[in-house]
This record gives sequence, C-alpha cells and structure tokens, in this order.
Amino acid sequence: MKIDDPDLKEEIVETESTKKIIFKLAWPVIAERSLMTFTRIVDMMMVGRIGAAAITAIGLSMQPLFLIQAIGASISVGTTALVARFVGAKEEKRGGKVLQQSLLIASFLAFVLLGLYYYFAKNIITMMGAEGEVIRLGTMYLQILAPGMYFMFLSFMVFAALRGAGDTQTPMKINILVNILNVIGNYALIFGNLGAPELGFMGAAIATSVSRGLGGVLVIIHVFRKTSVITIVKKNFFTIDFELIQRVLKVGLPAAMEQFVMRIAQIFYVRLVAGLGTIAYASHQVAVNAESLSYMPGFGMAVAATTLVGQNLGAKQPEQAEESAFESWKIGSMIMGVMALVFLIFPEFLMKLYTDDPEIIRLGVRNLRIVAFAQIPMGTQFIFAGALRGAGDTKSVFYSTAISSWIGRLGMAYIFINIFNWGLVGAWLAMVIDWSIRGGYVFLRFRSGKWKKIKV
Repeated sequence: MKIDDPDLKEEIVETESTKKIIFKLAWPVIAERSLMTFTRIVDMMMVGRIGAAAITAIGLSMQPLFLIQAIGASISVGTTALVARFVGAKEEKRGGKVLQQSLLIASFLAFVLLGLYYYFAKNIITMMGAEGEVIRLGTMYLQILAPGMYFMFLSFMVFAALRGAGDTQTPMKINILVNILNVIGNYALIFGNLGAPELGFMGAAIATSVSRGLGGVLVIIHVFRKTSVITIVKKNFFTIDFELIQRVLKVGLPAAMEQFVMRIAQIFYVRLVAGLGTIAYASHQVAVNAESLSYMPGFGMAVAATTLVGQNLGAKQPEQAEESAFESWKIGSMIMGVMALVFLIFPEFLMKLYTDDPEIIRLGVRNLRIVAFAQIPMGTQFIFAGALRGAGDTKSVFYSTAISSWIGRLGMAYIFINIFNWGLVGAWLAMVIDWSIRGGYVFLRFRSGKWKKIKV
C-alpha cells in the first residue's frame, strides 16, 4: 500500500523504530528468563526425585530469601532510573558514580540482612510453618545459600545500572552462565556424578550458592572495565556521596517498601497454603514454578519500558517515553495472551515436567487453568509498573501493591480457604484478583500522565 501523507509516514517509521528498540532491549531479558525458568524446571526435577519434603523445604526457604532479593532489586530501581536519566542526558560518568554509590549501599545491607538470616535460619523456617524433616532441610538450605546471596545482592545493582544504560545483553550472558553452572552443580553434587560426592539435598544448596555467588563476582569485574557501557568510578571508591545516595533512595525506598510489604503478605499467604498439607503445598510450589514461564515476556517488556521511559525523560522527550511504554504493553499483552492459552490447554504437560506424583499433578493442573485468567493483567502490571519506575514514580506502584497484596491476595485467600473452604482453588483465585487490581491501577496511573512531572 502506497502512503502519500508525510506525517503518517513519519509516525509509522517512529513506531517501527520504537518496536525495534523494544525488542532489542527485551529479547536478551526474555532469553535470560527463559533459561532461568528452564534451569528451575531441571532443578526442581532433580530435587523432586529426593521427595516432597525436599520440594517443600526449598519452597518455604525461598520465600524469606525472596524478601532479601526483593529489597536489593527494589533499591536498584533507583539505580536504573538515575542511570537511565543520565545516559539519556549524555552524562555517562554521572551514571557510573550512581553505580558506585549503589554498590556501597548494597554491600552494607547485604552484610546485615544475610547475617541475620544465617543466624536465625531455623527460627525463620519454623515461622514459615515447616515441621519435622522440612525444618532441618530448610535451615540447611538457608544457611548454605547466604554466602552466595551476598554477591547476588550486589549484582542487582550492577544489572540495574547496565539495563538503565541500555545493555541487557551482559546480564543475559552472565545469568546464562550462572544457570548452566547451577544445573551442572546439581547433577554432580545431588547424585554424585562427575567424580563429585553424593550430597543429595545439601548438594542442591551448594550448587545454587556457588553459581549465584560467581555470577555476582563476574558482573562486578565487568563494570570495572572500560569496555562496559557504564563504567564504575574508581576514584575515591569508598567515599560516600550523601546527595547522590539520597536521590537513589528517593526512588528506591518506595520500591523497597513495596516489595517488603508484598513479600510479608506473600509469606502469610504461603503459610495459609502450607496449612493445607504437604501434598497441597508441593502442588502449589510446582505450579508456581510452571506459571513462572509467563513471567519472561512480561518482565522483558517491563525492562524495555523502564529503560526507554527513563532515557527519554532524560532527553526531554516525554511523549516518546509514553509511546514506548504503550508499545511495550501491546506487544507484551499479545504474548501473555498466548501464555494464557498454553496454561488452559497444556497444564498437565507442564506439571509432568516437574513431578510424576499423580495427586500433585491433578491439583497443579487446576491451579494453572485458574491463573490463565491472570496473564494479561499480570503483564499489564509488569510493564506499566516498570514504566512508572523508569519515571521515578515508585510511590504509586507501592500504594497499589500494598493494598492489593494484603486485601486482594492475602485477605481474599483467607476468606476463600477458611470461610468458604475452597482450599487450594481459593488461594489461586485470590492470586487472580490480586493481579487484576494491580494491573488496572498502574494502567490508569500511567494514562494520567502525572509521572512526566516527577524529578529524580
């Protein structure tokens, strides 16, 4: 079709260019997440052969560790927003200074938080509702993971800075290496292959800790090199710049509060599910891992939206920032719609990747068909929350998450499980309600345009 209108031609070229940039930023993240999900499948397949207690121990142990990860990843939101603004304004050196200060914050927080988790590991896993053998295994898992998690915590800041500068390929390459090493380590240490001792459950914990720790070390080394898109400032490395830290925390703290509030709600939510019994919780955990397949496209598009909104605002182009977010959402929604069909049509196949227990499979199939209806709202939440974070509007995301996770997910799960006696079905229906509320809120907030006036 011939197009004669020059304005229309220009609009189409700009839209195509935006789509190309989105895919350029998003595909490494999607590839990275795809491999991480595949690795998690293989990991769970290996651990699943040890027994239901092992699956439950890892599931309950990971919930409090997710809180640590969430705090690190959330503070890194401030790093992403500032680096993206500085890169958009052609001030890359100031972006490197932001990364340096972010690493100082991360080093202190990781040391304190992970030290507490190591010392109180047994108390934490017991608080999660574990009993008997699960307490012993969960305590072991938390304590072995703590050292590796320290360097993983630092890597959140580096990955955030690289993505804010537009480099999504380096995080992809390092995370691919980490996940390959994790699988090899599991194969060797769980079952005693490749000349390694047979350590069973302990082997799974060691492989995870070592691989994650190594990934953190590698990415830190990368940003000290001149070839990095964002290079860390070496001069006066340990000197604290309170003004810059304040700017990072201005954006990062609401995001950290969001994750903290959400993770605490999630911990109580998991305790509700754990109260339904070991088989029910194992089914829940396996289904959650299968469901995480759908996070990949949503997260990839969210990273693209965060980076493009931040850089365009730094370049004083708010309309281009808005366009990039909506283009990311359109693409993400189409992909998430396909994932919804996969969960509706092939849930049994997905469950069998993780376990051969017929009861776990039966319950998990039902879970996945329920959560199929949350896919597009979930993608909407990921992408527009990412766009708002790129603009520095982390407070509105915090408010929506705090209200929805406590009322929409935890509150409704309690009612569905303990009053309506819907069991695991009620827990997953509450999950759908939660994603729908959050997705709707951030969509409306972004459409309001108030984020364009926020200073970071």
